Amino acid sequence: MKVYKIAQIPGDGVGRDVTAAAWAVLTKAAEAGGFRLEGREFPWSCKFYKETGAMMPADGIETLRGFDAILLGAVGWPAEVPDSVSLHGLLLPIRKAFVQYANIRPHRLLPGVQGPLKAEGFDILCIRENTEGEYSGAGGRVHQGMDNEVAVETSIFTRKGVERIIRFGFEQARARRGKLASVTKSNAQKYSMVLWDEITKALAAEYPDVEVTSYHVDALAARMVMAPESLDVIVASNLFGDILTDLGAAIQGGLGFAASANINPDRSAPSMFEPVHGSAPDISHLGIANPIAAIWSGAMMLEHLGEAEAATAVMTAIARTTAAGIGTVPGEDKTDTITKAVLAAIA
Repeated sequence: MKVYKIAQIPGDGVGRDVTAAAWAVLTKAAEAGGFRLEGREFPWSCKFYKETGAMMPADGIETLRGFDAILLGAVGWPAEVPDSVSLHGLLLPIRKAFVQYANIRPHRLLPGVQGPLKAEGFDILCIRENTEGEYSGAGGRVHQGMDNEVAVETSIFTRKGVERIIRFGFEQARARRGKLASVTKSNAQKYSMVLWDEITKALAAEYPDVEVTSYHVDALAARMVMAPESLDVIVASNLFGDILTDLGAAIQGGLGFAASANINPDRSAPSMFEPVHGSAPDISHLGIANPIAAIWSGAMMLEHLGEAEAATAVMTAIARTTAAGIGTVPGEDKTDTITKAVLAAIA
């Protein structure tokens, strides 16, 4: 029997609840699919930081390297640990160390879910550059606290980094409906974004079967609201992709349905799968977090591991659950209720 080693990092707040829900569904799908998921849980979180002074141990990256994939819940507890500390202490180091340069987020309405738009039938796959760009961490502050204080935050765009994420976008578009939207703001950012546009144009010659359109980010944001059904694959920089994917989550009914994958495309290191709704400290004690985003992320993990049938079974179970009106309205159903419904749908 095939066994996959999965590192589980439930993290903070609702991350613990939704990770447990996703794990229950994934292990059941694995059992039905004739393979096994062997999980090991790590307590790395803001609580861990408060106890140890670090978001993960010094050997955390090397520990994770031995796993086939990472399943993450949510990280953050801003009342006690600044988000800049939790993000730069756990998520960003993992993404960069394992060269998870492709962040994938699917946006579509599940059966029974009412989005804020009149539009239905859209199916968008957002590809976000995940390791450099605006979130490279290059910069600093001087004269802190003084009236002449200066803060510098430098975006880093390398030809290699830009080319590989755009190429990844072309490959995804080729496997779907053959349309790629490349997103920049090259009218205002005349160096990094012009480089992005130039590389997009050069790569387009290698993919004559893909229709590519370059958009400014503000125009693309408007199109996602006004005509989301016209979009197929979107590829964007770290910052623009971050913003656009939250917009995508909104039009698909909310962050409770927002799944994501942080992919190392050459599989030289584990990829990481996570819902993107955050730890939600305000509701973390209520047991009402929607686990569908985490379960959907788990389905993406199964797909990445090569277990396509099991991934399809999980997505079918999610669709049956929402079609029955369970988990479609934020806060209406308990986490356990939604999880049990998905498990029943798999059975």
